[in-house]
Amino acid sequence: MTDSQKQQSKVVATRDGSHTIYSSQFDQHYHNPNGAVAESKHVFFEQSLLLDDIRDSNPITILEVGYGTGLNFLLLMDYVLEVNSNTTIDFYSIEGFPISTKTAENLNYNQYLSHPSLADHLPAIFDDLSEGLNEYSVTSNITLHLFNGMFKDFNPDHLKADYIFHDAFSPDVNSELWTGDTFKKLRDVSSKDAVLTTYCAASKAQGALAWAGWKVAKTQGALGKREMITASLSEEPLADFNRINEEHYAQRYEEGDFD
Repeated sequence: MTDSQKQQSKVVATRDGSHTIYSSQFDQHYHNPNGAVAESKHVFFEQSLLLDDIRDSNPITILEVGYGTGLNFLLLMDYVLEVNSNTTIDFYSIEGFPISTKTAENLNYNQYLSHPSLADHLPAIFDDLSEGLNEYSVTSNITLHLFNGMFKDFNPDHLKADYIFHDAFSPDVNSELWTGDTFKKLRDVSSKDAVLTTYCAASKAQGALAWAGWKVAKTQGALGKREMITASLSEEPLADFNRINEEHYAQRYEEGDFD
């Protein structure tokens, strides 16, 4: 990311007080303006079985599309410490446009963590970021694998994600990360019971997921959003959610109905 692009990122307080960033490059905020921390907790931690796996100290592999401000990673570490979990976590994340170290230093996430010192890791992560895959052993049992580059260039060996945080900018401005081919690539690097969650509920995203072989459900969205998507490669994790007709949506996607 060039210096001029970094200068386009502006720290903004959301309605719950926690910070997000407004990107003039994409003309969108990184998080819901009604609450960055509240949205992340709802979408990526409360609408899947992830918190149960953390409490049970099961080994977990997570793949995040869009590292952004690093908020989801901070919340993950905070949850692990809060329940004194012995889980081992490999957290893979992809970020094509990393924020500057100075921007990371100005984020107030320490005020929203049970372990505020975790936020001290953020500036160092962004300051020491090279192109390609970067690895950080943040704690003895949590490793961050941060890919500085574009999604199309991310080709990890032997990755099998248990959870996918799909946290890209919206389909309106970042359409290449919401295609059937994108979700097929995510399917191919996922375990057989993987769960994908995203704040988005667009019909085109539902169709692309179904076309790529995901089981798709809609559930309550965060902070004023009516719905969001929860998807899985098996039916069991979606038993309590409102499933869509995947065959119908996949056919509509194939026929270009959502273009």
